[in-house]
Amino acid sequence: MIKYLIIINLITFIMYGIDKQQAIKNNYRISETTLLTLSLIGGSLGSILGMIIFHHKTKKLKFKLLNTIFLIIHILIIK
Repeated sequence: MIKYLIIINLITFIMYGIDKQQAIKNNYRISETTLLTLSLIGGSLGSILGMIIFHHKTKKLKFKLLNTIFLIIHILIIK
């Protein structure tokens, strides 16, 4: 379980970084659905860190709320 969480959070974090770079270059983007799905399946911490570090999706209330809710749920499940 811990290995899975490390891997999914790392992947999610990287995806936020890639999407940010693609946004800067006006290239093909990773869909919001994909980013939120990664968060839902365990990558919520990676999503939040990606938002903070890459300054990406920080103005979107949907991302702030859902990523926070997913993180709380993941913490409760792990306990």
